[in-house]
Amino acid sequence: MLLSVEPVRTLGDPDEPRLTFSEDDEASRERLLLVDGQPAFELTFWCGTCQILFQRRAGSTETFSPEGDDPIEAFGSLLPRGEYQPLLLEVRPRLVQPSGPGDYFAEEQVATWGLDSFWGLPVYPRTPYYRTFETAVDDEAHFYEFVVPMVPPSWNERAQVEKYAAELASGETPTLVAVSLLDVSEPAGADGPDHYTHWALTHFLLDGHHRLQAAAETDHPVRLLSLLAVERGTAGVGSVARVPELRARDPKKRP
Repeated sequence: MLLSVEPVRTLGDPDEPRLTFSEDDEASRERLLLVDGQPAFELTFWCGTCQILFQRRAGSTETFSPEGDDPIEAFGSLLPRGEYQPLLLEVRPRLVQPSGPGDYFAEEQVATWGLDSFWGLPVYPRTPYYRTFETAVDDEAHFYEFVVPMVPPSWNERAQVEKYAAELASGETPTLVAVSLLDVSEPAGADGPDHYTHWALTHFLLDGHHRLQAAAETDHPVRLLSLLAVERGTAGVGSVARVPELRARDPKKRP
């Protein structure tokens, strides 16, 4: 469910943001989300036909809770200067283990691109993650949404997860915060039998790790404040502008 959309805002620290994105151009060997200059996640390659990717790296070791009355400005101060689309979403998370049931990389991605040509295996994200929503874009494209924790659920304190599970059961609906990217990849020359364009909205969770795990374990919805980086994904600005409309649709799995 899409709860609200704010106008695109200029956010971010122009000098020393804690989170940055590597340059995504043809000369770059990889796209990265970095924390304090250290690679935290490898991202979908810039080419536009490559497989969707978020693969945890050694720099992904902490969560974030900046102070401030305006959460958009507070969390925006962690990010590189740029244009961001704030979205308030309702999500009902489902925790997925790599190569386990429901793993996008082992199922939908393999059906389109086939196995990795070198390893002979599905892409491995090196982290559990949450699936929250999907729908058709049109007859030739499908939209997937993921919430990726900055630290794995196994790092969460069990007592805190149980505390928030009780709060969810009492009717509370907390708001979590993420920085988000839209990647769109058309699988030209892919080996799989099911060819269609993949739209991937990936939320990198900054705050709310215990609450998100509690929501997944109890099948309760939570709110997610997404700061969608307009120009940092592989999707064009026009595709990013369609996210609110797509996210407001009814969920629909690909046949």
